[in-house]
Amino acid sequence: MSLLQIERLGIAFGGLRAVHDVSFSVEPGEIVSVIGPNGAGKTTLFNMISGVYRPGSGRVRLKGEDVTGMEPYLLAARGMSRTFQNLQIFQNMTVLENAMAGFHLRERGPVLADLLNLPSSRRRSRMAEEGARELLARVGLDRAADREAGNLSYGSLKRLEIARALAMNPAVLLLDEPAAGCNAVETEEIDHLIAEVAKSGVAILLVEHDMKMVMRISNHIVVLDHGEKIAEGPPEQVSRNPAVIAAYLGTEAADADS
Repeated sequence: MSLLQIERLGIAFGGLRAVHDVSFSVEPGEIVSVIGPNGAGKTTLFNMISGVYRPGSGRVRLKGEDVTGMEPYLLAARGMSRTFQNLQIFQNMTVLENAMAGFHLRERGPVLADLLNLPSSRRRSRMAEEGARELLARVGLDRAADREAGNLSYGSLKRLEIARALAMNPAVLLLDEPAAGCNAVETEEIDHLIAEVAKSGVAILLVEHDMKMVMRISNHIVVLDHGEKIAEGPPEQVSRNPAVIAAYLGTEAADADS
């Protein structure tokens, strides 16, 4: 049984079919990328999987459980974490505090204990800080722990958001354009980080426009066009698919030549 199973997922907005009959699966330690031209339905698909939108049809199964339309916080408790295309970072908090936020969401204690600063509350806070520092070292931001997050480079902020998502200890990590807006060096850093996370056994579902990155790190690729799956398979197979070349890769190549 797959860790994440997408079964004939679909949704329409005002009679316009945004995603239709999309199915695929993600295994532990696997990197599956969803690609396609602008408007293909990639983010809409992500939003259905992560509970932002309730699908009009189909099923989402996480560890065998039907979690279709479940609220994001309930999905997080079951092992699904997500980053967003637009950064969701607390700019005025420190890098460490941002990373700790993920632990506080995962290990909430009694409100009264926190208000009275009881030993149990202090212990949870200490454990959250220790865990956050370990994650910051993992993503290469340990030396920036005490800096205000708003002063980091864009690529560092992307890595910080991944660190916070990992604080939830996910079995499945959804990454929505993690390298968008990054320069070549920052993209390579994120590339290595994603590969390292996958090696730890986390299943990764990725939406990304950087085709070089996608082809380099993906085990499996799903291609959408006008809301429908037109191809899927390993990178080398997808890159040679005529439908993919016409719908997406051909467009990229044409843009590169112009």
